[in-house]
Amino acid sequence: MADPEMSVTPYWELTFDADGDVDTGQRDRLFEGVGRRGIGDLVVFAHGWNNDRSGATRLYSRFLAPFPTLAPKAKLGYVGVLWPSMRFSDEPIPDFKPVPAMAPSRPALDKHTRHALLDVFPGRATVVEQLARLLDQRPDEGASLEEFGRLVRLLVEVPPQGPQGAFTADTIAEGVPEGTPGMLCGDAVTVCADFAAALAEVETAGVMTGIAVAPPQAWDGAHELLRQATYFAMKRRAGTVGERGLGRLLGQLARTAPKVRVHLVGHSFGARLVSFALRGLPEGVHTVKSVTLLQAAFSHYAFAARLPHDTRASGVLNGQQKRIDGPLVCCHSKHDSALGTIYPLASRMAGDARTVLGLSVNSLLGAKWGALGYGGIQAVAGTRSFKLADALKAQLPTSGCVNIDAAAVVKRGGAPSGAHSDICHKELARVVLAAGRVV
Repeated sequence: MADPEMSVTPYWELTFDADGDVDTGQRDRLFEGVGRRGIGDLVVFAHGWNNDRSGATRLYSRFLAPFPTLAPKAKLGYVGVLWPSMRFSDEPIPDFKPVPAMAPSRPALDKHTRHALLDVFPGRATVVEQLARLLDQRPDEGASLEEFGRLVRLLVEVPPQGPQGAFTADTIAEGVPEGTPGMLCGDAVTVCADFAAALAEVETAGVMTGIAVAPPQAWDGAHELLRQATYFAMKRRAGTVGERGLGRLLGQLARTAPKVRVHLVGHSFGARLVSFALRGLPEGVHTVKSVTLLQAAFSHYAFAARLPHDTRASGVLNGQQKRIDGPLVCCHSKHDSALGTIYPLASRMAGDARTVLGLSVNSLLGAKWGALGYGGIQAVAGTRSFKLADALKAQLPTSGCVNIDAAAVVKRGGAPSGAHSDICHKELARVVLAAGRVV
């Protein structure tokens, strides 16, 4: 049971494949161990983009380390969810040892990212190599960019096959899920130009670390298109694993250990995973006592009954917060440039206005396509909002949606993602425990 890489014990892993099927041996060890050890509160953490098990384990170990001291009387157990996702190697994570540095030029597809793509998109080796060659050679910006866009769609499978196709949308209009983002069905030359302009905006806002680089060009936008298309596939996959995998498993756990209080925590796309787990809970299961979303990388309207810009539409998770016997807490930060600037552009649907400049969540584009981790839960009646310091002093609501502005601690990180991965803070550990009323 003891893992030398893990700061807390008892700790279990749950590994899911892309369609939500769990490693049954790990599941059975969890069920047996929870009962044998008399666990009272079980913290279940789902990572966002990580290239491998070791990266996810380091994240879990660092984030969970304060828990035993903060709740010394609680009979705590911990679960790390492992699911097939990836991170581009040029995105720094605060306090994590980086991969060997790339050349100081604009990004090509380095070997670490190529290997990660091959791991999460098996059977696409030829496509990955073609994409890498185009990014390395940077030929003419017309037909070659269109070919690049075609290869990106082939890599991430648009439209998707199998069960993942049902988990793409964050909103639904008149019973019909939202369509494919414009970045995956629009003119590739224009899309790449949009992303290049967005990268320039991030740099202008001061997210870069001071390294002198040339202004972004169309092929830099192409690199960003690949990154965002990959993350779109991870977002789709997170919903699949959450509902078909983790949600069903929590229902089984409730039958075998009905007194165990479960607290779900998710970072980035892992936040989408634990949120969709609520939709997968069997009827009558009330063991989930809190859900905490850290820099959640999906629509801030996902839980809304009606969208402000379209009263015929609703969030795909409308009302799912009621499945929690406790609060849904969303921690967000204005320093997260991955969600504040790039995400709205990547999430925009085909046919929307082609505005590029001013992509912050305060703009029309950001307000419509914004992310939970940048501005919090939107358009849900009764949502309470706190600054982090105030949240730590107050008694959090025992139900409903709660926004916590965590920008005071979630503030470090370089371009292009900003502070998106700056989540390992004792203050955020305290939020998880406060949300779950764990002492």
